[in-house]
Amino acid sequence: MSVAKKLASQTAVYGISSILVRVLNYLLVPIYTARFVAAEYGIVTGLYAYVSFLNIVFTYGMETTFFRFANRPDADRRLLYDRVMSQVVVSTVVLTGLLVLLARPLMQLLDLPPGRERYAIWLALILGLDALAAIPFARLRLENQARRFATIRVANILLNVGLNLFFIVLCPDVLAGKYLAGLQPLVTQVYDPSIGVGYVFLSNLAASAFTLLLLGRELLDFRFRLDATPLAAMLRYAYPIMLMGLAGMVNETLDRILLPQWLPKNFYPGQSSLTAVGIYGACYKLSIFMSLVIQAFRYAAEPFFFSQSTEKNSPRTFALVLKWFTLCCAVIFVFISLNIEDFAWAFLRRPEYRQGIAVVPVLLLANLFLGVYWNLSVWFKLTDKTYYGTYIGGAGAVLTIGLNFLLIPVLGYMGSALATLACYFTMAAICWWLGERHFPVPYPVARLLLWLLAAVALVALGWLVQPEAYWLRHGWHLLLSLAFVAALVLVEKPQRLVRG
Repeated sequence: MSVAKKLASQTAVYGISSILVRVLNYLLVPIYTARFVAAEYGIVTGLYAYVSFLNIVFTYGMETTFFRFANRPDADRRLLYDRVMSQVVVSTVVLTGLLVLLARPLMQLLDLPPGRERYAIWLALILGLDALAAIPFARLRLENQARRFATIRVANILLNVGLNLFFIVLCPDVLAGKYLAGLQPLVTQVYDPSIGVGYVFLSNLAASAFTLLLLGRELLDFRFRLDATPLAAMLRYAYPIMLMGLAGMVNETLDRILLPQWLPKNFYPGQSSLTAVGIYGACYKLSIFMSLVIQAFRYAAEPFFFSQSTEKNSPRTFALVLKWFTLCCAVIFVFISLNIEDFAWAFLRRPEYRQGIAVVPVLLLANLFLGVYWNLSVWFKLTDKTYYGTYIGGAGAVLTIGLNFLLIPVLGYMGSALATLACYFTMAAICWWLGERHFPVPYPVARLLLWLLAAVALVALGWLVQPEAYWLRHGWHLLLSLAFVAALVLVEKPQRLVRG
């Protein structure tokens, strides 16, 4: 089997579980948008934006560090696991404790409605539990235990979805007498209507705790060891990755934090800033289809790239991987963008959420360039020059903040979407330019840019030419999507993927 096919196979194994997890989680979006007004969903969107940053702090690059050190010729993987896990346990206990103690002032600082302090405590516990699970999950990936990895991940999301359905749909409906009225006495014992959107966080907390139980074998297998010398070396490798991750999270989620701060009052008539955040956050979820591919790819690609680093033909392999990754993502971009009306109707149940669907193609393209960047970033990870990732991510973060500052007051959440696209495109371009000087790879850059320009032109044509008749409009969009795929097949001949 060629190395490209091997990576495709590994991506499929991890991807099936990853996609299933994200799809099941995404099925909650219609529930949230049906049960919560946009202002309430805006609270969930905003708090999870902060959680995204804290997730990076809690793991501080130790997953990638674990992969890197485990693939060194003299590595003792058993000892390495003990050391990394011990370090993460200590830091997690400290950070979780601090967040719990500071719950009240943090909620006041975020200017959220009073009585939401318990949300901060639940989120702190979620962060702690997820951090403790990160290295055991990395160990499963390193040891190619894909089935166990997938089983635990799917179990986590099934419990999370089940609890959301129970607390957000079943319990309120039973108390309202819509059905199963005989269960009302039981429901009143376990359900508190005043918690409201808080059940989103409680369900997440229960699922995270359950995940740790399922990882019991890996957790019980480690021995507590804190050795200063090897840990110092690992931290030197890890901290640029953490800074890179924080910068990346600025680019990915800061817009949902900045939007309510910089959006002019009454920019959207009759809507509060939290409502705008809720609409933008819900529409952002529609770009998940691109994120699914990127996440699945990253699970398989990170250990794959490290394992291929010593191979003679590795640059050619990396170029082939980027090419087919980009072309597959281009197909997703075209199909979702042209058929966004159907996706919006299916997942954004309240009409108020559909006001923002114009941002979806922009965010899909932005996420495509993010995936390209993750491909290109292999050069500084393999050369142990991870500080370049910090510089690139930092440049993207500065651009994100600056463009949001300039564009939000003028374009609202479309300004945030355009800032995200500009950021990821710039990061990918800088990463490619630096990589050409430090770790040359024969990427077909000009060819891929032409395909992406063709994809954007096709989407623009589909949006500008809109037949009024529903079936005619959808047939037209489907024809454009199929035309793009046919062109790719004819020109690129996918069977070339098996070569190399």
